[in-house]
Amino acid sequence: MNTAWTPLAAAPAQLGESPFWHPLESRLYWVDIAGRALWRSGAHGSDAQCWPLPAEPGCIAPARQGGTPAGLVVALRDRICHAPRWGGPLLTLAHLPIDPATERANDGKCDALGRLWVGTVHEPAQGPRQPVAALYCIDLRGGDQDGPDAPTVRRMLDGVATANGLAWSPDGHTLYWSDTPSHTIRAWDCNAQLEPIGAPRVLHRFATRDEAVPYGGRPDGAAVDVEGAYWCALYEGARVLRLSPRGEVLAELPTPLSCPTMPCVGGPDGHTLFVTSARKGRSADELARWPQSGQVLSTRVAVAGLPVAWCEIGQR
Repeated sequence: MNTAWTPLAAAPAQLGESPFWHPLESRLYWVDIAGRALWRSGAHGSDAQCWPLPAEPGCIAPARQGGTPAGLVVALRDRICHAPRWGGPLLTLAHLPIDPATERANDGKCDALGRLWVGTVHEPAQGPRQPVAALYCIDLRGGDQDGPDAPTVRRMLDGVATANGLAWSPDGHTLYWSDTPSHTIRAWDCNAQLEPIGAPRVLHRFATRDEAVPYGGRPDGAAVDVEGAYWCALYEGARVLRLSPRGEVLAELPTPLSCPTMPCVGGPDGHTLFVTSARKGRSADELARWPQSGQVLSTRVAVAGLPVAWCEIGQR
């Protein structure tokens, strides 16, 4: 399939991630983790704005307080912060129980209840990543972090090296996620209260470099559309896949990016697929072959995306 991609008029990211379409502002938001910055722009890159941050932003979500839009929630390395206004102060709401010297917040999204789910990544100073990271559910609806109704941070899953691919089915009863080094996307059934039940099951597995089949990348960030299909970026695979709820490949979109990182289906009418990407750690030869690495690209798709889920925060 030949896909026409359009780059946004913004500076390339070192490690672009966490794109979401803000329906009230008609803007795309995303982060540059390695560049320690937040970005936002119109659908075609108009009025692109950058906000430098003091640490790596793993993920972001639009915030709502008492039913009123209230800026952003940002997972900033080992803490969850509220940014009431663009470029303003960052207010710490909760801390992740991790060692920030070797672990940081990575992928994250909100469920239909407004809880923020954040996966962490193990980043040792030396040696390979180990499965010592985790997946957390953070409920910020309680209010002040030191009060009787303080936010709760629950460790939902252990044994993770690089948590990625968080997304929910349209009814909220299936939580999708991936551990990128395992090359596996998993699905986790949830009950009526949107609590995971049982153990996650394998949705789709990709070949590793050691297998006797062509290497096609590993699963990174993801999104779900209104038909319940799971869009997945393949890091080092130069592709975005659309998978059925059973894990079947419905569509494959090649990209001019060696390392696409996360898709987002949004835009003014919900039919624009945005994809962030990375250039950090790639060789000069690879960047010469893939000069758009780090850009945010967009293309049109037939099926609309789900609206972004808001992060509900309590009064403080």
